[in-house]
Amino acid sequence: MSVQAVAIVIHEGVQALDVAGPVDVFTEANTYLDGAERYEIMLVAADRAPLRASNGMRMMADLTFEEALGGFDIILVAGGPGLPAAAPDPRLVQWVKTAPSRASIYGSICTGAFILGHAGLLDDRRVTTHWQDAQALAAKFPKAKVEPDLIYVRDGRLITSAGVTAGIDLTLALVGQRHGAEIALKVAKRLVVVAQRQGGQSQFSPYLTAPADPASPIARIQDHVMANIKGRHTLGSLAAVIGMSPRTFLRHFVQETGITPHEFIERARVDAARMMLEGSDRPLKTVAYDCGFGSADRMRIVFSARLGVTPAQYRASFRRAEPA
Repeated sequence: MSVQAVAIVIHEGVQALDVAGPVDVFTEANTYLDGAERYEIMLVAADRAPLRASNGMRMMADLTFEEALGGFDIILVAGGPGLPAAAPDPRLVQWVKTAPSRASIYGSICTGAFILGHAGLLDDRRVTTHWQDAQALAAKFPKAKVEPDLIYVRDGRLITSAGVTAGIDLTLALVGQRHGAEIALKVAKRLVVVAQRQGGQSQFSPYLTAPADPASPIARIQDHVMANIKGRHTLGSLAAVIGMSPRTFLRHFVQETGITPHEFIERARVDAARMMLEGSDRPLKTVAYDCGFGSADRMRIVFSARLGVTPAQYRASFRRAEPA
């Protein structure tokens, strides 16, 4: 193995933890590696002028885009709360466009995915971002295959993470892939974080996607589904709950939530099953029935498609230990 050159791309308004988390993971990993295997981390920006992070912290680039012309092993674009709505810096977009040709692995932390999108790097690729911005990412870059409920997603050489601290999970995964699980675990212990939330772990609850108005008809439907999670729900039966025609109900639901009723029901069932798998020893077939999947086989198919792991694998990874 040889030294790994890592570029973290920063910009005005960057989220400080999107930078500090990955940098600390790579730096801590260096304490367990010999000189030939270490990571060399550089912050890259449009110029060397001090930048103000979203929390007010100041940081400065090690290299400008004009200076960072060579190759890197890893390029990661840090996010920032302003990126989903802001017009991107053309210099930033232009440099990021070259990432696939100059790095073995490239990607983003949190809302840095929006910069990748502006650079044309998300088309037909599986990606993720902060759950609050996933819908906006999908709307702005419709060719991207946005996975709104995963901690991180790897699609070939492209790797993207969910919000803020998920950048730590992403970089722990990269360290583990290169140096083994033992090194990644040592780094996690040093940073006092969960050893590694796998890419398949959900980053948020779909219950958080409820409409802003809790008294709206759509919110009533979501409450109805969650209170009757194991029941059979059809477009007609849900529309009847709020006295709408199925066609009108479907249109209103999609307009207000950005997803179909079927999608919401499936997300809600996955989330309910996650909670049961993490917090109980109920048999898989019982969890499947109680969460409305009907059978353990159906639950396994949905989990594998949505989270990339089976229910049994999820339980083995994320089961909460009983207090001593």
